[in-house]
Amino acid sequence: MSNPPDAASLMTSARSFGNYDLPSALADLIDNSIKARARNIRITCLYQSGSPAIRVLDDGYGMSRSELHAAMRPASTNPAEERSPDDLGRFGWGLKSASFSQCKKLTVISSKDGVLSGAEWDLDEISNWKMGVLTDREVKGLASDELSTSAGTEIIWSKCDRLSEHGSLSAAEFNDLVVYARDRIALVYHRYLGGAVRGHSLKIFLNDQEIKGYDPFYSDHRATQQLETEEVRIEGKRVRIQPFILPHYSKVTLSEYDRLGGEEGFLKNQGFYVYRNHRLIINGTWFRLAKHGELSQLVRISVDIPNSLDSIWKITIDKGDAQLPAVLRNRLKGIVDGLKKRSSKVFRSKGGRLDRDESTVWQRHAKNGEIHYSINREHPLIAAFLSVDDEETRSAAKAVIEVIEQSFPVIAFSEDVNRRPLEIRQTETNPRAFRDQVETALPLMLHEVEGDFARLSDLLRHTEPYSSNWAAVEEILKEKGWTSARAR
Repeated sequence: MSNPPDAASLMTSARSFGNYDLPSALADLIDNSIKARARNIRITCLYQSGSPAIRVLDDGYGMSRSELHAAMRPASTNPAEERSPDDLGRFGWGLKSASFSQCKKLTVISSKDGVLSGAEWDLDEISNWKMGVLTDREVKGLASDELSTSAGTEIIWSKCDRLSEHGSLSAAEFNDLVVYARDRIALVYHRYLGGAVRGHSLKIFLNDQEIKGYDPFYSDHRATQQLETEEVRIEGKRVRIQPFILPHYSKVTLSEYDRLGGEEGFLKNQGFYVYRNHRLIINGTWFRLAKHGELSQLVRISVDIPNSLDSIWKITIDKGDAQLPAVLRNRLKGIVDGLKKRSSKVFRSKGGRLDRDESTVWQRHAKNGEIHYSINREHPLIAAFLSVDDEETRSAAKAVIEVIEQSFPVIAFSEDVNRRPLEIRQTETNPRAFRDQVETALPLMLHEVEGDFARLSDLLRHTEPYSSNWAAVEEILKEKGWTSARAR
């Protein structure tokens, strides 16, 4: 007995397939454009007084009328069928589920061999699986001018009830959402946008502004450690693993640091970045192989998988999540453990070493078989603080320094060195806190060198922690105009 689903119920349920937001919904449309070999994709997001409209136009192969109708069919492909190696889809639901997660009316217009055709689904008029087929006049009235002269496809979202949160979304909130979508697209497709995908040049524009790819590994930076690549085979298919250790913040500018950290910071963005056919699927996860921690926050590992392993990785319908196959767990666990140790060294090496020429905060004294540490009162910043004009402040500063020296946790430190040496690191700050610290210290140190910018620069170059964070310090000096050609 045939027992088909109710059209309205199934298509309304499709609105909740996956876990789509605006950027992931747009990404499903971009996937289709890439499959169609588009070189340019233009996304337009208009607020329209609280009734948003979204358009996605590409210059790919386009579709004939019959191909368009097939693409509009729910579950238009079988996920078990073998696909082209560069196919970014799987279930045949992407166009529909992604669109309906944001809107109630989906219109698709396509041009192929000089012929325009159009079709639409409207969830308010979907009884008996009734899909709208547009007349030539309706198509010409809706289509962008580009489709009249060249092949391509245009997708239009209207009745955007979910995107607009039923009309409650303000213009500012909508703009924030569009900016977030731009940043996610820059990350998800950074290989395409950066020209790293052989034979496929791609540009994506959002509201007429070109989106530049964002490389989460900062692989072009001289301080990034690009480690050995490893290949593992699963069912005869190749999985490529490429680890990176990002530069310490002292090696990058403040704007670079902010972008690398993203909205949620380095702690949330460490871990695996899984790519399927050069398209990012999931990022910032350890797959329960490790915990997100301070010492591993610079570790990022790209994992490239083919679409033929989708079922093993359990790729979700919105292509926003995956699960690590059991066959890979042990191998990746070994890689992760080794990388966390190497990442921790990046932090530990930033502490002031006592065998360097630079003026350090701490001094080591060995005499009569005893070793002790004291704070270096000749350190330029400390010396400046101890020489302030106010006698009461000077006395208080001296007392604070003596308390710190006398309270050095010798026993606890010794036990940690013996038991957990790889976990010990210098107390870490972030570049904004370090910047505040430098800007607070600069006036005192400038006073010490009698206002001579050249001497100030030279002093900072040979004083910890400024010498080991010189790029950040130099940036601050340039912003203030406190530089001199005589500084060396």
